[in-house]
Amino acid sequence: MKWFAKSRIAIGLVAVAVFSACGQADAPQGGEAGSANDPQSQSMAAPIAVEFFTSQGCSSCPPADELAAELISDPDLVIISRPVTYWDRLGWRDTLGREENSRLQRSYASRLRYGGGRAYTPQAVVDGRFGLIGSRRGELRDALDDAREEQAGIAISIRRLETGGSHVVMIGGGPEAPAIVTLVALDSTETVDIGAGENSGRSLTYTNIVVDERLIGHWDGDGVSLVLSEADLATEGADRHAIVVRQGEAGPIVAARYL
Repeated sequence: MKWFAKSRIAIGLVAVAVFSACGQADAPQGGEAGSANDPQSQSMAAPIAVEFFTSQGCSSCPPADELAAELISDPDLVIISRPVTYWDRLGWRDTLGREENSRLQRSYASRLRYGGGRAYTPQAVVDGRFGLIGSRRGELRDALDDAREEQAGIAISIRRLETGGSHVVMIGGGPEAPAIVTLVALDSTETVDIGAGENSGRSLTYTNIVVDERLIGHWDGDGVSLVLSEADLATEGADRHAIVVRQGEAGPIVAARYL
């Protein structure tokens, strides 16, 4: 794999842990730039899910949050921001953080095929399979290439009913099974004035922040249709939703699409 070949030395030889103190491995320095490595230039057959784990208390995270905002317009990607909570004790409570995000990241740490071993910020996880420092555009591009090569051909199609505001979600194709289907409620953008901690005094913008996530069905490899009513989509604070098909609660993501 392209990404693994480049990154196994830098990230792979670490113990399973969550570090949350300034200067420790919880906040590796990122921020590589360069338009030649811009992940937006790729063309993919089906959307790839990219989850960004960041914190308002982490001074290395804003470049990753900016990258998430840049990628939001790419139709080949489903961008999900998952602010974590383990930086909160260092002087600033993340106003968007969810403990569920922290738990998912800790579960990822021991399960990612590449780039796991620990939880840290900023981190990007591609299709629940590949982890990397969330601000590194070149590594993200390579991880997206690897994810594209492994796509299972699972298709999510969505049809809005003419009356009632309901949506029909249809999933089919591909050999991988079983999997769970989740509805992820997202807040498309929030700007936060940081009052303390490493980013004190900064105004930071976040994109597609998880507000809620819940199980809506199961998929066993055969075609399945799920109906989402208008009430199902009425999540406070959410103005966007994504469908995520995942093998287990913290397993690989085999399909994703915005609703």
